[in-house]
Amino acid sequence: MLGKKRPPRPSSGKSGLTRKPETPKRQADDALLTIERLAHDGRGIAHDAAGKTVFVEKALTGERVEVAVHTTRKRFDEAHVKRRLTDAETRVMPPCPYFERCGGCDLQHMNVAAQRAHKQTVVRELLARQGVALGDIELIAGAPAHYRRRARLGVKLDAGGNVLLGFRAQGSHHLIDIAQCHVLVPELSALLTPLKALLGRLEAPRLVGHLEVIKPDGASVVLVRQLKAHAGDAAAWRAFAKEQGVRVGAFVGREERTLEWYVEPPVLEDPLEFAHSSVRLGFAPGDFLQVNAEANQRMVERVLGWLAPTLAATPAPKVMDLFAGIGNFSVPLALKGAHVQAVEGSPVMVARMADNAERNGVSLAAEQADLSDAARVRALFEGLDEPCCVVLDPPRDGAEAVCRALGERPVKQVAYISCDPATLARDAALLVNAGYRVRYAAVADMFVHTAHVETLLLFEHAG
Repeated sequence: MLGKKRPPRPSSGKSGLTRKPETPKRQADDALLTIERLAHDGRGIAHDAAGKTVFVEKALTGERVEVAVHTTRKRFDEAHVKRRLTDAETRVMPPCPYFERCGGCDLQHMNVAAQRAHKQTVVRELLARQGVALGDIELIAGAPAHYRRRARLGVKLDAGGNVLLGFRAQGSHHLIDIAQCHVLVPELSALLTPLKALLGRLEAPRLVGHLEVIKPDGASVVLVRQLKAHAGDAAAWRAFAKEQGVRVGAFVGREERTLEWYVEPPVLEDPLEFAHSSVRLGFAPGDFLQVNAEANQRMVERVLGWLAPTLAATPAPKVMDLFAGIGNFSVPLALKGAHVQAVEGSPVMVARMADNAERNGVSLAAEQADLSDAARVRALFEGLDEPCCVVLDPPRDGAEAVCRALGERPVKQVAYISCDPATLARDAALLVNAGYRVRYAAVADMFVHTAHVETLLLFEHAG
């Protein structure tokens, strides 16, 4: 019977496991709704005849829609559009043919100006809920397409042995096969078709977990998640690198991974250009790197501009850069003459930051510390000379411990760069309640066509 399909056994109606009876799936209810406004994640908000809140996917403010409810919860329902009776003025034809299926972008049905206005509204509303009022919110924006210089691509073989290469569907593990991408930089989008063709020619394509593509300042880079070494496929990747003019490396192994370059290793650098200086930040595969180079350049310029008057008016100005990464803010600040104390949680990134300071001919003090540990943060502030400015660029969890410490030991200015407006609002309230006020606010459209919001706030202490 080896290799043969077993005939089905008749069910006895009993099992060795006691199973709970399945909950019947809800039948979709059709309803006509008017979208009142947008939720922070970009979904439309409406209320049904009973007054219950309904979140409607891909519906815009003012639209009259016929919906089908696909998920019922106690306080709200979730629905999708079956038919639109009216279109909002902000609605446009999505520029990407995969928009309805791919989960990479969720706002392409809204014009870019409206997307950016929505993000400004989200920031204002979330901070207002915490009692933090904002005045004007500046917009920092770059190109509306082909901006993403780094992406992870899923790889899968379907039941027929065909290779799929692309991104996941929203809220699903289902992989959407794509041949182009509206948000990838052109050099990376152009690699999709030849990459898929190569994957189809590999002897063991199932050993490829995923691919990462990066466009640094130089040749494009392809990183293969190779679950197990395979000599024949390594040779195919070498040939691909030569044919396409790219650098290819692989993280080999399932548990313990080692990075192997199939060709000469690239010099990975992120350039920042200023009026009278330039910065080149080296990075390695796995390091955090903002995906939108243009938006990042403008964010760094804005923070430097905000802090410039205080730095110029302070003898030997000292700046603390917390969550400093590879030195995105630290190195440019040091080039401006500031004495920078840069703190980062990852020891590897601390070493990279120190290398970047040397690469750019500046000196800074780089230190490793867990900035989520309140006791460690307090000790960090107590053991250092008092800075005039602090720069914060935390992950999505925010910087609660740091903001509490800044309330106890105030500084003149705090520049906070946030990738999550909800945790920013929490931390902003801590600073405002400790005597700070918001001097400037900006939203950077780092991820165009998505609901992701990048925010910059400059706080000044009243004392």
